[in-house]
Amino acid sequence: AVPTPTPGGEFYPRPSEVDWSQGAEDATVTFVVYSAAPCEICGVLDATLTRLLQQFPADVRVVYRHYPLAGHPLTDLAAGAMESAGLQGRFFEFKSALYSREQVWQELQPDDFVAWLGGLAVELELDKARFLADLQSEDITARVEQARMDAEALGIPGVPHLVINGSAYQGPRDATNLALVVRLTLLQSRQYDTCPPMTIDFEHAYTVRFTTEKGDVLVELFPEAAPVAVNSFIFLAREGWYDDTTFHRVLPDFLVQGGDPSGTGYGGPGFAFDLELTPELTFDRAGRLALVNSGPNSNGSQFFITLAATPDLDGQYTIFGQVLAGLDVLRTITPRDPALGEPLPQPDRLLSVEILEE
Repeated sequence: AVPTPTPGGEFYPRPSEVDWSQGAEDATVTFVVYSAAPCEICGVLDATLTRLLQQFPADVRVVYRHYPLAGHPLTDLAAGAMESAGLQGRFFEFKSALYSREQVWQELQPDDFVAWLGGLAVELELDKARFLADLQSEDITARVEQARMDAEALGIPGVPHLVINGSAYQGPRDATNLALVVRLTLLQSRQYDTCPPMTIDFEHAYTVRFTTEKGDVLVELFPEAAPVAVNSFIFLAREGWYDDTTFHRVLPDFLVQGGDPSGTGYGGPGFAFDLELTPELTFDRAGRLALVNSGPNSNGSQFFITLAATPDLDGQYTIFGQVLAGLDVLRTITPRDPALGEPLPQPDRLLSVEILEE
């Protein structure tokens, strides 16, 4: 989901004072969009990025760059109108209005479109005379033409063209997937380069207290059966990795899944390790604590706790604990199946994970 870095270093110009942007300059995730109007897909993406700004006000920045459509009679006027509105401090309001009303103006003749733009300027409380004068000025015309030449020089194939943190993004551009990219990018600052050193004491007993919105759950850990899994879990718990996270996947009578601070189901601690299978430990009962994996050597931070016997899972997942108390609490966690798509209910929160050592 995260964009692949451009080979050979930076390719797209960094955002600068000549760009139109919204959001904090030090935002963790910067979206640069090369766009044009009229363009229905561009309008959809514009609304999506506006939504992301509202959803992640401290973490997202959106930079808008024109790439006027060659040969379209209105595209230069549309870009120029945004620039003219920008001279009066209303670039983004004018842009949003243009995109949201494309069905009204996209078939107009140029002179009629200019008149329509003047009416929109009045509606947005701009100085109409100044706006129309700027729209026809050499300065605005030159800005629009320079934007086109800059985009063409980069070889951008079309619009909208989305760049995330300096790298082209070719994945899904709906709000759900772009929010996923933001959350996973934010998670990177918390991830680790290597597995933690082995620090557990095999002569000690380890118990976990999961404090959830619905109550507490007490789990015994099995360091002898799964030492790497237990050591990793204890390390992450003491680092606060699991605090204030969510149960992002909950299937009634099957399992409760958590352990991803991004809440996406794709996040992990930055390291991974292999399965630890013990023949004597099977999913023959409810309350088994196990690690999620996506194949060999992919154990990480995500875990699940079974709500019933699930023998179909035997031999595929590392079991490293058993619920001692609180299984009834787990059965009250809000059901949530991401495989069904949105809308999903708000997930219940895992407030803290405390390691009790004796």
